[in-house]
Amino acid sequence: MIADRIKTIRERNNMTQSELAKYLGITRSSVNAWELGISVPSTQYIVELSQLFKVSTDYLLNVDSTATLNISGLHEKDVEILYQLTNRFRELNQ
Repeated sequence: MIADRIKTIRERNNMTQSELAKYLGITRSSVNAWELGISVPSTQYIVELSQLFKVSTDYLLNVDSTATLNISGLHEKDVEILYQLTNRFRELNQ
């Protein structure tokens, strides 16, 4: 939950709600509302929080991370082999 993530990273960085609010140009009660789950920050503030605390927006939003693999330039058969290999790894890790 974004509320927990914001509170955790703020505390990890030894910052008070008031200090964070001042940095973002908002009220302390807004930060408090985020951390209590009463409201959620706008996209602008999610980006600013991620930059300030050097975390991804995916982390703040608790989005599962996915990786991508650039397969451009590979032959169709090579892509098929990578697909099969990926599925095999998933099976082994279940």
